[in-house]
Amino acid sequence: MENLFAYGTLKDKEIQERVFGRVLKGTPDKLIGYAVKGIPIEEEFGIIQYPIITETQNPEDSIDGICYQLNDRELELADKYEGMHYRRIQVQLHSNETVWVYSAAL
Repeated sequence: MENLFAYGTLKDKEIQERVFGRVLKGTPDKLIGYAVKGIPIEEEFGIIQYPIITETQNPEDSIDGICYQLNDRELELADKYEGMHYRRIQVQLHSNETVWVYSAAL
């Protein structure tokens, strides 16, 4: 199993049902030294702002989210859902748990 920290749309139960075929059970946690910014992504009906994490290295900045456990197949499904504008990186949460999280693709 792999840990994934969700701070945006992957926390939504309807999205989880659509992407994974089930509602995920998770644990609230916090990512310290990061802030959420908007990233413009072109969709079918125009440009939409999606959340993206940005490292600030400021311990006063934090992002609340949920840590989920996914199997390898579900992690691949999450990668596909996030698409080409995001990449998966490893970070350490406030709880000291090492997790995957999606950041802007370079």
